[in-house]
Amino acid sequence: MPMVDALYAVDVGDAARSLTVGASSTRLPINTIRGQPIIQKVELTVETAQIRWWDDGTDPTASVGQVANVGTRIVLANRNRIENFRAIRTGSTSATLRGVYLA
Repeated sequence: MPMVDALYAVDVGDAARSLTVGASSTRLPINTIRGQPIIQKVELTVETAQIRWWDDGTDPTASVGQVANVGTRIVLANRNRIENFRAIRTGSTSATLRGVYLA
């Protein structure tokens, strides 16, 4: 039977699990991402308000970027996408991203 590497949730603290996305481009907390153990996957759920996002290091704007509505799940499945993720709210209400960090 083949061996399977299972990912496990990492306790990254409240600041990383609940991230406010406001009127300027926001990224995941880099110190948490680069800490030990090495985060390999992040699963984010959009709450409160719509956002726009990119995972190539480009800053989104309120009108340019991938749209994610409330309830959308964003999965960042490699280090490059995790470190380059950026998000911004689309309207006047800030959004919240709830994150699960997996190593």
